[in-house]
Amino acid sequence: MEILNIIEPERFRVYLLVFMRVVIVLFMLPLFSTKIFPTMTKAAFAMVLSLLLYSVVQVDVSRFPMNAIDTGRLIIMELMIGLTLGLCIRFFFAIVQFAGQIVGFQMGFAMINVIDPQTGTNVSIMDQLGYWVCVVVFLTMNGHHIMFLSLIDSFAVVPIGFFMLQKVMLAKMLSLGSDVFVLGIKMGAPIIAALFLTSSAFGLVARFSPQMNVMIVAFPLKILVGLLFFGLLLETIIIFSRTYVADLKELLMGFLFYAGGG
Repeated sequence: MEILNIIEPERFRVYLLVFMRVVIVLFMLPLFSTKIFPTMTKAAFAMVLSLLLYSVVQVDVSRFPMNAIDTGRLIIMELMIGLTLGLCIRFFFAIVQFAGQIVGFQMGFAMINVIDPQTGTNVSIMDQLGYWVCVVVFLTMNGHHIMFLSLIDSFAVVPIGFFMLQKVMLAKMLSLGSDVFVLGIKMGAPIIAALFLTSSAFGLVARFSPQMNVMIVAFPLKILVGLLFFGLLLETIIIFSRTYVADLKELLMGFLFYAGGG
């Protein structure tokens, strides 16, 4: 047991405080909270990242909990910080997923779902296609670097075991939530309009040529039109992703500023 004497108690407490925030924030972020990464792998990554950070970030050792009540309060405060950062990024992916769900429904893919390996639930094919395009752009634009830099800066902006939920944060969260529906519909509007015109055209054909089996012809053609316009929509998704990632640092630091009592 003499090897334990090598670790100074003060340093070990600092490491535990850093580890508490790092592990909670990582488990709340969209890319790392999925089931794709095994739990043990995420825990090991959090331990290594905490080991790299605890010697460079400023942490007040006096905030280390000495009883169960203080420990529970610390966990809840850090959980709120992780939820705040995670929701800011999750709204970004939700916009494209919502647009993909609307487009898939209009194309007739309402009953054609796949298993999402992240959540284990059934999702639309178009939903997943748009999501993974966002993930690729997010990683290409170094969005994961922005997440880690914001996590490091959070130790200076928000003290360990402290979180203040202000009205401006709630208003911003509600605004981001409403943008999911507004921007999702705007993003999928060209495809929805194209599919509507396609359905209207086949309605006129069925009216003037009743002997034609419109259902058999319309279904594959609507899929073709939907895929064609969705391919054009990918360029819009890329532009939207770049814009969001460019402003992500400012968005995350704004929430951290108000969470720290600013």
